[in-house]
Amino acid sequence: MALMFGMFKACLLAATLAALMASPAAAASFSAKRGINLDIWTTWPPEEKWGERDVILPFPEWRRFLKPADLEALKADGFDFVRMPVDPVPFLSERSASLTDDLLLSVRDSARLVNAAGLKVVVDMHIVPAGGNRSLGTKDVLDDDATFDRYVELLRRMASTLAMEDPSMVAFELMNEPTLGCEGAEAKAWADRLHRLFAAARASATRLTLVLTGACWSSAEGLAALDPKTFPDDNLMWGFHSYDPFVLTHQGATWTGDFINYVTGIPYPPDAVPREELDAAVAKVKARIDAEAPWSRRAGMKSYFDELLGEIDTKEKLAAVMEKPFATVAAWAKTNGIAPADILFGEFGMIRQEWKGDYIAPPEQRAAYYRDMIAHAEQHGFAWSIWGYGGAFGVVESFEGKKAEPAVLDMVRKLP
Repeated sequence: MALMFGMFKACLLAATLAALMASPAAAASFSAKRGINLDIWTTWPPEEKWGERDVILPFPEWRRFLKPADLEALKADGFDFVRMPVDPVPFLSERSASLTDDLLLSVRDSARLVNAAGLKVVVDMHIVPAGGNRSLGTKDVLDDDATFDRYVELLRRMASTLAMEDPSMVAFELMNEPTLGCEGAEAKAWADRLHRLFAAARASATRLTLVLTGACWSSAEGLAALDPKTFPDDNLMWGFHSYDPFVLTHQGATWTGDFINYVTGIPYPPDAVPREELDAAVAKVKARIDAEAPWSRRAGMKSYFDELLGEIDTKEKLAAVMEKPFATVAAWAKTNGIAPADILFGEFGMIRQEWKGDYIAPPEQRAAYYRDMIAHAEQHGFAWSIWGYGGAFGVVESFEGKKAEPAVLDMVRKLP
């Protein structure tokens, strides 16, 4: 029976793709230029409470805190769209099964609120890591066939819920940052899964622009490993992310593991301060590694830290590191006849402050980083969306509704 069901699914997928190939192609209905990612969770309620209506709804959770005026302010700041992360796990959890229909409609209503503020919206299916308050993460969804089948069905239902929205105002991103590798068997496995997601979404939402991404955390290399000719549809955008150079953008982030959580105080760009000040900051990081890191790892951590800094210790080297993902995607797009306007640089950012951390990145340095990444994106003609509204990377708010320093938003407001 399992074999027959598998053959049926394969035949259904093939038939759907064949029907799409036979249909006349249409230009992408959704266009965007400058955007920002909204928050995904703020209070992080535990999964055992997801069956309680007043805990899980409205959804996404930013609806509890952001008012229409807050969205209208983003429009006034110069953004024309938002990327709206939607955590799929509540839709897959038994705890919230009785509320699934309400959750779907709440996502649709959230998109409409964004549109009412004069902003376009990319509805982004954005799984966050498992553990703590939740049972599933991206790896769990991708690695377990039964769970992935449930995700495909959820995608079909979400697409159906959004299908009648204005396609010039709403786009649909099928999965954020898939964790499979960029090359070999894992890249092929992701391509196979993406074809299933694409077919499910397109069969339910024939007019919406779909946003597809590559593997290895939506990296440029992951996108370049995809063959877009196997997706018979012109109404697509192609997404990628970059937080390069990671050693600068994730300073103090405890959840990154390895040595990055020991790194704070390194300026952007590194030559923004006198050499002796940079050397002192580097020495302080190494002293912290010596004091806090496991003894057996200290030498390796410091050596790797030196290696990463050596890759960005001049203006030319830093610019090359930051340009590399853009050049990779631009070359792939040119080879495959994809217009630059159909590329979405969906995430980039520099941490402001880790939750409960002592270090706060200087706001003028954060603004300089965002400005430089935006310049790379716009030089190539790509749409972009900042990560993110609030939290550790917040450019509008920090934590608990407190305002972030205005430097990044001031920079966006001054863009030509």
